[in-house]
Amino acid sequence: MLRAELRKILPYRTVWVILLLYVLLLAGFVAVGGSVTVNGQQFGDTLYAFPALWSRLAYVASYFNLLLGILLIILITDEFQFRTFRQQVIDGRSVAGLVQGKLAVSGLLALYGVLAVLGVGLFFGFTRSPDTVGRAAETVGAVLLYGVQALGYLAVAALVGFLLRKSGLAFLAFLLYAWILEPLLRLTTPDDIDRYFPVKIFDSLTPTPGQELLNTVTGPSSALLPTEAAPLALVYIALFWALSYLVLRNRDL
Repeated sequence: MLRAELRKILPYRTVWVILLLYVLLLAGFVAVGGSVTVNGQQFGDTLYAFPALWSRLAYVASYFNLLLGILLIILITDEFQFRTFRQQVIDGRSVAGLVQGKLAVSGLLALYGVLAVLGVGLFFGFTRSPDTVGRAAETVGAVLLYGVQALGYLAVAALVGFLLRKSGLAFLAFLLYAWILEPLLRLTTPDDIDRYFPVKIFDSLTPTPGQELLNTVTGPSSALLPTEAAPLALVYIALFWALSYLVLRNRDL
């Protein structure tokens, strides 16, 4: 199953362009972060000190999950455009197998994101703040939580791709839901409910660095703690992939 998916995506230039763009953007944002000045004070190399570097990197990387989601949408909608889903079913592959193939691809994309964060973090940590390298393993769990978050965004992207089948429309719907629709819905929802919306659950896995300090100014955040959000995120991921299967099973390929 995974081998068949790799045969399709490895020669695909768009895949490599988006994956390279992901790393370049992540590394670029991290590289310029040390020159940012707040209240007249430049962050400098303290920004790259372990163990806090991992949570900062995971937060920055969370904004690039949309790139991974767009890539998965391309891979799914291309299957509809070129009728390869239909041909695979004619050749004897089950609908469940088709969905499992894309689920495996989403796992690879999330793993790529985790490895990219680890690679960028180790590079900047070793080169900009070598004195703190001994503490590099202390909070590396933040990167694993980022991996769960990436799987969450990819599950949303997959469902949108299976529902809409056209890349442009699916891109727009994915971005609108993540950035506009759900946030607007949460504005009219009580705090004890809005914390359980899927994108907010996923975002809770990589909280804003310094959130504790912000809470003293703005009041306690309604978001769940990362450890509280993780199991709910896994439930949402399973739900979205199950819905993707039902959508594909009940519609004409």
